[in-house]
Amino acid sequence: MNMKPQKNISRQSGLTLVEVMIAMLLGVFLMGGVLQVFASSRQTYRVHEATSRMQENGRMALEVLSRDIRMADFWGCASDPSNFVNNLDPAGGGYVDFLSGGVGGTEGAAGAPDSLILRGGIDSGITVDPPYGPQASANIKVPPNNGLEQDDIVFVADCSAGDIFQITNADPNTSGVVVHNTGTGDPGNFNVSNPGCPGANAHCLSKVYGGDASMMLTQETSYSIGMGSEGQPALFRNGLEFLDGIENLQILYGEDTDESGIANYYVPADQVADMARVISIRFAVVTRSYDDNLTGGITQNYNLFGTTIAAPDNRLRQVYTSTVAVRNRL
Repeated sequence: MNMKPQKNISRQSGLTLVEVMIAMLLGVFLMGGVLQVFASSRQTYRVHEATSRMQENGRMALEVLSRDIRMADFWGCASDPSNFVNNLDPAGGGYVDFLSGGVGGTEGAAGAPDSLILRGGIDSGITVDPPYGPQASANIKVPPNNGLEQDDIVFVADCSAGDIFQITNADPNTSGVVVHNTGTGDPGNFNVSNPGCPGANAHCLSKVYGGDASMMLTQETSYSIGMGSEGQPALFRNGLEFLDGIENLQILYGEDTDESGIANYYVPADQVADMARVISIRFAVVTRSYDDNLTGGITQNYNLFGTTIAAPDNRLRQVYTSTVAVRNRL
């Protein structure tokens, strides 16, 4: 009788509980590592995104502020507005005392944001054309298609004197005629002490301007910090929200006390002896991130004009500083 050898066949009976627990534990370790990498990558992305936004806001603030500071106190070839006459009605809304100086500002108390005010003209290339006058009360002829509009505040000046007034006629652009009556807009023109023709003709200019004169738009530009529409601090320009994410604005004024064309020192607004001697402005803007959990709980310290400041929260902050010469005072 032939008997075939019997083979011992091992049968799989499933996983043991120990094997399942080990597999689950390894899975938890692997998942924990994946989650840690994901969280770290996400945080890195958020930090990079916040930094990029702060850099963009900082560069924009530097560019716009520098441009306006550089062109402050521009009055054409007259250069000095001390011989100008401001014919705007001081009782009218929107009156601007342009003759108080091309540079001004206020110092924020205890590290609060400062404000900056810049005044001057915008070179438009508009010449004064004949016929001239013949009286100081006559309208002014300029080339048509000049871009001027009713209620624009302008100044007309030669190299010795100038007049600031508001345009009162409806079509200065197409007609090439600029009228300076009393007007119905704000602030309007009304200067009873005008040397051109005082009293009853209070809208007159101080003189008759000829072919050596030009006309330019005036501007007063103010900068300040306030709360923006998104609930974030913002830089305001002329009272309008201009750039969000700007937390602080600090201004130092460079005074030239010896007429050397170089600032002898830089001081805040409340320590300036004479704003007329300010030839350059040093300013710093502090940008901050929107999110409040980007520093990992570590207090961020930053330097602002030599003072170390500890951030009060976990937002990122960056300081951008520049020194700009007021070209028209050099």
